[in-house]
Amino acid sequence: MAAVVFGLDRADHAHRRTALVLGAGGVLGAAWMTGALARLQDRLACPAADIDVIIGTSAGSVLAAALRCHAPFEEMMAWQRGQATGILTESAALAAQDGPLPPLPRWRFGSLPLARAALLAPHRVPPWVGASAWLPHGRGQHAALRSLVGALHLRHHQHAARGAAPHWVSGHTWLSAVDYDTGQRVLFGQEGAPRASLTDAVVASCSIPGWYEPTIIGGRRYVDGGVRSSTSLGVLSGTDVQDVYVLAPMASTETDHPLQPHLRMERRLRQVITRGLLRQAKALGAEGKRVTVLTPGPRDLAAMGINLMDPRRREAVLELSLRTSADALGRLGGAVSRAA
Repeated sequence: MAAVVFGLDRADHAHRRTALVLGAGGVLGAAWMTGALARLQDRLACPAADIDVIIGTSAGSVLAAALRCHAPFEEMMAWQRGQATGILTESAALAAQDGPLPPLPRWRFGSLPLARAALLAPHRVPPWVGASAWLPHGRGQHAALRSLVGALHLRHHQHAARGAAPHWVSGHTWLSAVDYDTGQRVLFGQEGAPRASLTDAVVASCSIPGWYEPTIIGGRRYVDGGVRSSTSLGVLSGTDVQDVYVLAPMASTETDHPLQPHLRMERRLRQVITRGLLRQAKALGAEGKRVTVLTPGPRDLAAMGINLMDPRRREAVLELSLRTSADALGRLGGAVSRAA
């Protein structure tokens, strides 16, 4: 793992508002972030579940929901190891049925309205968002994910002993998805966003175009928030958050140089994502925020391989992340590592 810090350190960490940004990265990105979160907890002034603002995109939305539902790290790691028990038994069994490849899609374009918007107003729709409209309509259902988030949310609500079951969780929890007809980002849980249940918001944020069916909320279709941005870090601009921790599985500030052509292409894509992420981090640093960016290092990338949706590698990625994240955070120490 690699860690880079932007902005100036402050002594009064206990009195500074903090945000945790959990990025997209598929099944293996979630495994990597689970290990990183377990090690990052030691540097936080409060439990990760109680951080002021948590932003989740795609795989990051799953972990954001788990944290806000106060799932212990031991339980989150057991899930990644395929050892889930208790209320998570059913969802673990459903997850075991998922393979590394998507079901055959329907032979029609994912979103003709978005394709039209991208052609008529290209200045409003980024090209990579417009390209997602031309992918075939996915068939995946996210049964395991629905079961997982639903079970965690129900247990948390029961322990909290509240009245009517809430549709959301406490704290500022923003889950990123993309409106599949307009290409615009939506942060479920943010003031003014469409109302959605926690489960529906997580599923929408994870609905990869071409792999999963779009999620319908309030009569509109939503897909994976990673289509728009791998972390949604930029939405913190102008907020009163002062310390930001970013876990970005799809970026890499310390990449390797593999010889295989397919891995070299993957690393080029990572470089593009990394440049965009670091631009956002520098901009937030210029606002006076302190931004710590954690990304996979060469050993993590080798463990992940080319297919971030391959569940057979989850446990290996988790175990390695526990070691590499401890090393990277240890190198940071109490000092600030400034990036150029």
